[in-house]
Amino acid sequence: MLIKEKNLLMKDKVMNLLNKAFIRNVIIVVSGTASAQAITILLSPIITRLYGPEAYGVMGSFLAIIGIIGPIAALTYPIAIVLPSLNSEARDIAKLSFNITVGIATLVTLFLLFLNNNIVNLFNLEDISTYIYLIPIVILFEGILQIYEQWLIRTQQFKVIAKVSFLQSFVLNGTKAGFGFLYPFASVLIILTAISSGLKSLMMYLLMGKRLAFTKKLNQGEHQSLKNIAIKYKDFPLFRAPEVFLNAISTSLPVLLLTIFFGPASAGLYSIGRTVLGLPSGLIGKSVGDVFYPRISGAKHNGENLTKLIKKATIYLALVGILPFLIIIMFGPYLFSFVFGSDWEGAGHYARWIAPWFFFGFINKPSIMALPVLSAQNFHLKYTIFMLIIRFLLLSVGYFVFSSDLIAIALFGISGAFLNLFLIILTLKISKRFDQNIVKGCSY
Repeated sequence: MLIKEKNLLMKDKVMNLLNKAFIRNVIIVVSGTASAQAITILLSPIITRLYGPEAYGVMGSFLAIIGIIGPIAALTYPIAIVLPSLNSEARDIAKLSFNITVGIATLVTLFLLFLNNNIVNLFNLEDISTYIYLIPIVILFEGILQIYEQWLIRTQQFKVIAKVSFLQSFVLNGTKAGFGFLYPFASVLIILTAISSGLKSLMMYLLMGKRLAFTKKLNQGEHQSLKNIAIKYKDFPLFRAPEVFLNAISTSLPVLLLTIFFGPASAGLYSIGRTVLGLPSGLIGKSVGDVFYPRISGAKHNGENLTKLIKKATIYLALVGILPFLIIIMFGPYLFSFVFGSDWEGAGHYARWIAPWFFFGFINKPSIMALPVLSAQNFHLKYTIFMLIIRFLLLSVGYFVFSSDLIAIALFGISGAFLNLFLIILTLKISKRFDQNIVKGCSY
């Protein structure tokens, strides 16, 4: 009888937990992402054997470039879509973001038309020179995708996010595998990478319930001028966009420098290692971050303790992530050789050194999402500049002092772990001061 009562009590606790909106939304997003990652994991051994390290290295160089430019396609204004209390203001931010995206894509197109050869020679991009004109298309698709993603988060349409994650992974990876049997060249990987954001944004538009139209007419009195909206949320282009841009450069540094210093094969090994280590972050970290952002934004409006929210989410992610990253650190080379083939053993050696960086990057998602809410984007920008300098110096030491790609990656990975840990600690200090100021303000 006692056992039965305990079972019922446990069942009630589980049901109460699942009924909490935050947990329920995280589970919805994770389920879709898990399905998408399952497809990626199942097809990756086939895709890597079809294309090989050099093709992945060329694609990695292209990814490094669009990974730097793509996140700032709309100057990070889409991140602000979640913040206002009125949907009309959120739509104005979306329209502003779209206009900026089109403008930047047009400017980049003109820039490439006149300076294409100079850029290719300066950054040693001969391997992808044929595909460099795809960059403006990627910028346009990426900007639209960011707008739709933030609108879906704002309107709590997490089921749509889950469905799209699965469908995009199925179509993209299936196409890579299908073309790989007939035409296993880097050009296939690059073209599919270029259109992936467009495919995802199209799926989001078709499946979303509360549709977002950039040209939607609003009632008189609801609409604000885009100039006023741009000024009101100026922290995003002034602080968040440079931070995102520099952080993307920091993340892409190994691919670019490995290509320049050691060739595309080394870059390919690193790219697949980074892709595998990004699976937990894509599966759970981003899902928690997407749900956590509107949660902490609402908590700020309600006067809740933000430090406790950040701590709880960080500890939860640490408990979830410690085991998979520890397995990579211990058995990386053997796992990569077994799963992807003997040609990819080197990727496992890279992976075990960058795993600590990815672990702390995995658990810092609540801190990253909290910084705009804490009005700490200026701090985030300064921290990212410091991080970029440290990482560049350590990668250079690995090449010029030790002439070793593995030592360069090891220094890069270990420094990334410590830098992400310090970011979490400093964010908690900022949130604690924020909470104390709120309490003082309420006491008057």
